[in-house]
Amino acid sequence: MKFMHVNPILYSSDLRRSLSYYTQVLAFENKWEWGEPPTFGGASKDGVQIFFCEGGQGNPGTWLSIFTTNVDEYFETIRARGARIISEPATMEWGVREMLVEDPDGHKIRFGHGVRPGRDGKSSELPASVRIVPRKPTSGEYRQLAISVGWTPIEDETLANNALGAAVYAVVAEDTLSGHIVGCALILGDQATYFYIKDVMVHPQWQARRIGTALMEALMSWLDTSAPENAMVSLSTGMGLAPFYNQFGFQPVFAMKRIIRRAP
Repeated sequence: MKFMHVNPILYSSDLRRSLSYYTQVLAFENKWEWGEPPTFGGASKDGVQIFFCEGGQGNPGTWLSIFTTNVDEYFETIRARGARIISEPATMEWGVREMLVEDPDGHKIRFGHGVRPGRDGKSSELPASVRIVPRKPTSGEYRQLAISVGWTPIEDETLANNALGAAVYAVVAEDTLSGHIVGCALILGDQATYFYIKDVMVHPQWQARRIGTALMEALMSWLDTSAPENAMVSLSTGMGLAPFYNQFGFQPVFAMKRIIRRAP
């Protein structure tokens, strides 16, 4: 069993007014309604869907957060359409550039995207003792780092060696004071048409200090100079990390997966 997605249900005093506002002003692309006269409906864009219930299921003034790839571009689009903008895009200390928008029932929506450290006055420097080195981690380093971030299956040395052996390029973040690595990132691929970003890991004690960003920048630099023209680069991640990878040019695409499960 797994969770699939979440759809907020917002109170609406006028369903058709809500649907019109979200599609005509906030640039949602599709809408639907149910009932005669309609009392329930929804609006969607790029897989993000919001439901509305006329006269019930909630109260005015609910808050939502929606991540987009470029909040400044979106701001210009909806401002021209007459959106109720409470605050214009601004970069927050928690690493999100966001704006606040209100709908006709007083619901507040925080539209935003993740930002790299170093933009808008924030420090772009790595910790003084950390350096990014182009090399594969040893199997021991790799396993310890994987365990620190909760990837316990990689405790198996064979699995670690297989993952490292498949890498066509790798970088590590070394703490020169302790001599230990505190992060790593791998690229797998056929070196012709397809590359896959794998195992971007930063030790929990070193997270939120630009190390993950520096690791990804090193991978992107190698791909920009070494990957053939029109090669595809992909990665898999949770929605919570999507804004981080958006800044390196990665965009959502349709995908399917199957997980191998064996009986004990």
